[in-house]
Amino acid sequence: MTSSEAWKEQTMVQWVQLLLGSFHRWTGRELISRTGRPEDQAAALFAAPFVVVSHGAEEDPILNYGNRVALDLWELDWKPFTKTPSHLTAESVNRAERKRMLAQAASRGFIDDYRGVRISSSGRRFLVEKAMVWNVVDEAGKKLGQAATFSRWSFLPEK
Repeated sequence: MTSSEAWKEQTMVQWVQLLLGSFHRWTGRELISRTGRPEDQAAALFAAPFVVVSHGAEEDPILNYGNRVALDLWELDWKPFTKTPSHLTAESVNRAERKRMLAQAASRGFIDDYRGVRISSSGRRFLVEKAMVWNVVDEAGKKLGQAATFSRWSFLPEK
């Protein structure tokens, strides 16, 4: 499956509904316009001009969604992206900070002020600013994963 088709799968359309519903639940705001069918919303989120990523609730969470901007930023196509352990999006020296941030989001439902360094699949480092991280939950409130969105990042000089 190519990246341009991944959002069309019914499981992804359903996941996007959970992402959007959870975002609204925690923030009272909409991440994107929720007009049209769920498939239309999935297409809009995939094409959005900002990063949206998520991972599941596994003990070592695996990325399970990335929109077009996220895939481009991490320099991966859909299949390898959605097989990547979430912790690998940060360099090893930054993983403790990442873990602390995810725990804070887990306990509060969301945070909206995350700043940290991430790393692409080719090793390109970038600073993320003003990221929002939220818990993805079902209608009963059961935690299914976490998601993040941001529109501000800058590439860092090579070490």
